[in-house]
Order: sequence, then structure tokens, then C-alpha cells
Amino acid sequence: MAPYDLVVIGTGPGGYVCAIRAAQLGMKVAVVEKNATLGGTCLNVGCMPSKALLHASELFEEAGHSFAKMGIKVSAPEVDLPSMMTFKQQGIDGNVKGVEFLMKKNKIDVLAGKGKILGTGKVQVTGNDGAAQTVETKNIVIATGSDIARLKGIEIDEKRIVSSTGALSLEKVPSSLLVVGAGVIGLELGSVWRRLGAKVTVVEFLDRILPGMDSEIAKQFQRILEKQGFAFKLGAKVTGVDTSGATLAATIEPAAGGAAEKIEADVVLVAIGRVPYTDGLGLQEAGVVLDNRGRVQIDHHFATSVPGVYAIGDVVAGPMLAHKAEDEGVACAEILAGQAGHVNYDVIPGVVYTTPEVASVGKTEDELKQAGVAYTVGKFPFTANGRSKVNQTTDGFVKILADAKTDRVLGAHIIGREAGELIHEAAVLMEFGGSAEDLARTCHAHPTRSEAVKEAALAVGKRAIHM
Repeated sequence: MAPYDLVVIGTGPGGYVCAIRAAQLGMKVAVVEKNATLGGTCLNVGCMPSKALLHASELFEEAGHSFAKMGIKVSAPEVDLPSMMTFKQQGIDGNVKGVEFLMKKNKIDVLAGKGKILGTGKVQVTGNDGAAQTVETKNIVIATGSDIARLKGIEIDEKRIVSSTGALSLEKVPSSLLVVGAGVIGLELGSVWRRLGAKVTVVEFLDRILPGMDSEIAKQFQRILEKQGFAFKLGAKVTGVDTSGATLAATIEPAAGGAAEKIEADVVLVAIGRVPYTDGLGLQEAGVVLDNRGRVQIDHHFATSVPGVYAIGDVVAGPMLAHKAEDEGVACAEILAGQAGHVNYDVIPGVVYTTPEVASVGKTEDELKQAGVAYTVGKFPFTANGRSKVNQTTDGFVKILADAKTDRVLGAHIIGREAGELIHEAAVLMEFGGSAEDLARTCHAHPTRSEAVKEAALAVGKRAIHM
């Protein structure tokens, strides 16, 4: 009999959640982790540390700019970057220790080393000392996540030319930061250093920011960021970075072709996306089929081309989001236990944790137009929301998209303070197939920002009260 029912390779949100759910369902489980700490990119060099720095830099900016108008007198705040980095690290340590505790609590074995699949039922684990052991298991789940995407000809040294990893650990605030890529990661990290004092320029190949988000939301968000001091060069590409001088000199060309220009910067952040991490897993030798984008190909039960081998999270198709990986981890574990595990890919929220936040769930207006779906729109601005007014945080609006015939909510998009928290009432509603009227008739506490969500739902039926 195989010693394990399940071995999970990778302990990011997808992997450790899959392992816990499988253990809850009575399986004997082990996880394989090549890094010194559990939690993957998200807990160590991604979501969690970036949120610590976003929070700290936001409070720094509030103290410097907003306190006085609220009648709070403080002397001009100063950045103590080493202490801010300690604050960030304390958050990481707390979360990592939490995952270690959950492994012990659920009696999950942690195998330290790099995992390699030798075929159905066999995983080789090679420790840092080079010693290898072969572990036998009924099932294997690949949850190895993703790695940074690199720009051809531009060498990331994590000091001056950085990925998101290096951008979370700069030793001093750069006077100028060039961000390559106007996606979520670039805008979040750009906003951290902009608040702490850097002059930020963002270069994006497409003619818009936040590709994939609702274009009306993206347009307003760009205007807000420009008001905050961001400079954007859209429809442009970085073709090289000269590192020979005291400052970096980046060559920028129009995406459509044309004359190049030079931009100088202390630090260049390459944030052009992420790619599936499959290195050294032995997938090709084991016969695990990848798709044309290097992702592990799976069926609707997360099964790969090799019997007993499954895959979830960033390493498979779909949005590269920690919560999508978690849901897939739970569903995969439940399927392995003979249950009906399922992920509703139509209701996966996405959030940009800037100030204000941008949050989205379901279809964008662009997608509905393209699919020829008849829809109605309800919008409500935070300028008309009582709580936002008294707090003087009125940037942004709520937008609800509903099916023109059935009134079923197909998408919700919010730009505003705490949008990432507000989006979930729309997500719950959509999970139950609710209508805009259901949302509009639900009593919301006053005064809260969430009333703007109710008003947007009322606006779908052209009956918003406060507008």
C-alpha cells in the first residue's frame, strides 16, 4: 500500500489549501517545498508583503497630506525604510508560521526539497544537500505556481533592475522609478514607491492600463493615478536598459514602431506578468502534456494526461490569483475523495490594492458587447455616497451589469476606497444567481460605502435615490 494518499508539490495558497482539505477528508497527505519557508510566492514575496507596504505607505501619505484637513496636527512624517521593511517581515513571518501550524494541526508531512514526478504514484524529493528520496503516493497534485515573466535582453539583478521580488525590498526610496507594465503588480508597487517619494513613470505596450479589467473603470482609474503623480506612456515598449551610468537609461519605442526616446531612472521594475513554474518537475519525461503557453493541461477534474497526476493554480489556465488556486485546491481534494468538487470561474473577484482600490467580478462591459449579450447598466458615484463625502474619499464609482431580459447580475465593477471588501456582496449575489433587484431591495446599513452598491443596483432599474 502506498504510504501517502496525496503528495502536493508546492505550498502556496493552492498547494497548502489542497493539502488541508484532503487531510480533513481523511487522506494521508505530504507537501513538498523547495524553499526554506512555506506559503509560496503569495505569502513570501507577493500578495502579503506588498499589502504590508501598501498599508504603511498609505498611512504615511495620509499623515503628510490628509491629517491637517481633519484637524490633526502632526509634524511632517519621515520614512524610516528599514523599520518599514521590518514591519513587512513581521507580517510575512506571522503568516508563514500560521501555515506551518496548519500543517502540524492537520498531520500533514512537510518534505523539504525539490519535487520531481517520476510517473504515476512516484515523486522524487531532492533536499538542499543533494540527497534524494522517492516517495510513493496514490495521487500527486502539481501546485508549483508561477514565476516572473522576463523581458528579452533586460537582465534583472534585483538591485537596480528589479522584479516584484526586488521591488518589495529596495534599500532606499528611488528618486525615479520606471515601471514596465501597467497591470496589477506594476500599479500596486508603483503606488507604494510613489507615496514614499519616487517619481513614477509607467510604460505599457497596450493603449490602456489594467488589461482585462472593464475599460471604463480603467480610464477613470488612470485619471486618478495621473492626479496622484503617475506618468503613463501607453502603446510603448522598453527595448533596452543601459546600466553603465549612475542612473539607468531605458530606451522606449512606440509599440507601432517609430522614433525611440530615452528615459532615465534610478530603478526599473519589470512587471509584465507571470509564467507557469514547471522547471525541474520532470513533466516531459513523465508524459505530462503542457499547452502552447507552457501551462499544465488539465481536464475539468484537474487531471493531467498522466493517471493520478493533477494540477491547480497558476500552473494551469485561468487567472493567476491566489484565491482561484485555493478554490481549485479544495475542489481537487474533494474530487479525489469522491465528492463533487467544483469551481465557478464566472465568479472569481479580482482586486487592485491601490488607493483607491479597483475590484471586479464577472463580465466586463467589453466582454458583454463582444458576446452580443443584451445588458443594462447601473452606476453610482462615491461623490453621492454620504459616508464617502464626510470622509472626503469620494474618488470612483460602482457599476453593476445585469442581463436585460432576466435582470440577473452578470458583472460588478468598483473603483473606490475598500472596493476589495465591497465587491464580495456582488460575488455572493452572483453565486446564487441573484438579480439587480434582489440587491437593490436588500437593506444596507447607513452610513456605509456599501450603500453605493445598493444604489448602483437601483440604478439598473433607473431608480437610484441619491442621484
